[in-house]
Amino acid sequence: MTKANEWEAFFDGHAPYYREEPFTRNTSEEIEFLVAELELADGASILDVGCGIGRHAVPLAQRGYRVTGVDISQGMLAQARQAAQEAGVHVEWVHADAAAYRSEKQFDAAICLCEGAFGLLGSADDPLQHEFGILQGVSESLRPGGRFVLTATNGLARIRSATPQSVEAGAFDPLTLLEVFTLPLMGAGEAPSQPLRERGFVPSELALMLNISGLQVEQIWGGTAGSWLRQPPGLDEMELMAIARKPG
Repeated sequence: MTKANEWEAFFDGHAPYYREEPFTRNTSEEIEFLVAELELADGASILDVGCGIGRHAVPLAQRGYRVTGVDISQGMLAQARQAAQEAGVHVEWVHADAAAYRSEKQFDAAICLCEGAFGLLGSADDPLQHEFGILQGVSESLRPGGRFVLTATNGLARIRSATPQSVEAGAFDPLTLLEVFTLPLMGAGEAPSQPLRERGFVPSELALMLNISGLQVEQIWGGTAGSWLRQPPGLDEMELMAIARKPG
């Protein structure tokens, strides 16, 4: 485990409440979507980067896939372990910063969903290199032909909602599409968290980053959690979705 960042503390506190988020209600539909897009054979291995409470990892394991889940938050992983135990399935859980994680084995497919890792930066993280670290780790971990489903914050929407005042106050950086904000720190009397940093991405940038990392982009869709659709992203949609494959 590498150095902690502010997101680790936030997710540690948020973990017991995560299932109450509205976007978690369509998990079963998201699993069907993933199984179709990943083109998985029976018993295939899947890497879940930023797995959180195991919302996707555990149902995939219930279908007979061999799943490894990676997350920066011990609190989230504790919830994931409990969910796997209750479901009677085995998942390999790894506590690590996704940007630094490198697997010693290769996987048939990978997922990185719902801003569990991609785009979430600690105060010391570089806004570009951190995300390249995640993508390169995924690329290295995939077998040739393996597919990858990634969702990322939609920078188009961030640009449209930004104001000169937010730029001047340092709440939004138009050069990196980086937002700085605080959220309630659950379990601490809802005190505000330390400043959190989250990056947005535009579709062309996301495709270029994936290609540089050795992943061939097949689709860029809208990808807002709880409402995954195979259609172009809306300008005000919360997330983008990239479908990519490792050549070979």
